[in-house]
Amino acid sequence: MDSRWYSATPSQRLDQRIPRPGWWGIPAGNALDLATAKLPRLLYERLPEAGLDVSVIYAGVVHHAGLISDGEVRRVACRASNRLHRDVYQEFADRIIPVATIPAHTPGEAIEELEYCVNELGYRAFVMPSYVKRPIPEYRAEFPRVCWFDTYGIDSEYDYDPFWRKCVELKVAPTFHSSSQGMFLRASVTNFTFNHIGHFAEAGAAVCKSIFMGGVTRRFPELRFAFLEGGAAWSATLFADLIGHWKKRNVEALDRVNPAKLDRAAYFDLCRKYGGELVADVMNSGNENRLIAANSIRFDETQVILDEFHRIGMTRVEDMLELFVKPFFFGCEGDDPMNSVAFDRRRNPLHATLQAVFGSDIAHFDVPEIAEVLEESYEPVEKGLMSEEDFRDFVFVHPIRLWTAMNPDFFKGTAVEKEVAEFLADQ
Repeated sequence: MDSRWYSATPSQRLDQRIPRPGWWGIPAGNALDLATAKLPRLLYERLPEAGLDVSVIYAGVVHHAGLISDGEVRRVACRASNRLHRDVYQEFADRIIPVATIPAHTPGEAIEELEYCVNELGYRAFVMPSYVKRPIPEYRAEFPRVCWFDTYGIDSEYDYDPFWRKCVELKVAPTFHSSSQGMFLRASVTNFTFNHIGHFAEAGAAVCKSIFMGGVTRRFPELRFAFLEGGAAWSATLFADLIGHWKKRNVEALDRVNPAKLDRAAYFDLCRKYGGELVADVMNSGNENRLIAANSIRFDETQVILDEFHRIGMTRVEDMLELFVKPFFFGCEGDDPMNSVAFDRRRNPLHATLQAVFGSDIAHFDVPEIAEVLEESYEPVEKGLMSEEDFRDFVFVHPIRLWTAMNPDFFKGTAVEKEVAEFLADQ
């Protein structure tokens, strides 16, 4: 977020369109919960009170290190935070699993830090930014703040396949977490709530869609990906939208809207018969092609690849179960009333259950009581929106699938090692 807001006058904020940053974002009114979010030993002691056996900790502040534009500072900041994070949580390893921060401006820097974190520091999980801001060369000199957002898959500036390959080799699942506050249509000058609503979902949807459309899940079927804190509603919408677009815009379906297939004579006859004065001047001038040559009906699209799904290799709708449902996991706030959407087999295409994963942002304003996060996540069951089996998947099965699909020993040495091993043995 833009720190200039506080030093600017109201008129300057409007003139420069400085977005309202977040404010009063931590549980300052509850000393116990604030201390719990800050002190690892206290968090460790209170996990049973919150109903949590093991917690995979994504420390919010250090994730910003991966977005620092200065390459040297970015890499130093990530390295330092990763060493600190490891050291701070090391003595609580049976209940707390820390997560490394991986900078990803280039595949090379991402690979280097990931190898260090896994091989030297012993990390089993990591998080990376949902995007990299890159300057647009044509505008760099005159408008240095103008940028585009690279989401590692479609149209990326780099080939990230070496990095995905390294993730497979090191048995770690890429997870993503970035803000989109202050960007696009979330840039109110006066209202943080306006900017905050949906911003994690937007960033998560962008990188998820990019990885899918870029064919990453086709080329690396063993990889698992997680998108943090955005909830499940956007995942259900994206899942349905991708299927809808594929049905209507796969290379065979496009034949239905190919302008070359138009029966021009029949179309012009209908224009003469029903168009009347509306089209008379055009028809009489000999420029009747103007009635069909709109921007949305171009005849020269043969210069581009018509099959926009060619990287994915889909041949039938059911392929989405392997290419989208299986590899993707969606981190949800426990009290989000829309979590049940992921389990709504009646509405989700292919009667699919999307892999929502229970989470909680216990260090921020949106968790009134740490001790109640699990209790609140159970409310959809009480309301008949989720079954007991769905809830078990949400808090137990899906997290296991996310982190053990590539590393069966992920929970080894933790308080749930026995339960996880029994679950995996039954699969």
